[in-house]
Amino acid sequence: MRFILFVSVVFFCALYQTLAQGSYDDCCLSYVGEVNVFIKRRVDSYRIQKQDGGCNLSAVVFKLMGGRQLCARPDERWVQNLIRNVKRNKNNPHRRRLYTNKNKQKNKI
Repeated sequence: MRFILFVSVVFFCALYQTLAQGSYDDCCLSYVGEVNVFIKRRVDSYRIQKQDGGCNLSAVVFKLMGGRQLCARPDERWVQNLIRNVKRNKNNPHRRRLYTNKNKQKNKI
């Protein structure tokens, strides 16, 4: 009887600790370095993650077409440029690409 009571108390203590920690599935745990142009073109939206009780890092979370997410440092220059381009594209729905290759030939033979 004592053994069952002991196991029950240990089980409920472990369960309580697990529930007390909470679930932080949407928090970034690390940052990416600078990404290539192909990835930047696939950015669909972004959100700002604040460093608070739920998340340990402040980050910009970019959502790519297809659902993948990338976490980046908010103070980096390429991140600020990408945020600006995403905002610009949201205001202009006809413009889909964030970055264009300026070296493309416009007149094909």
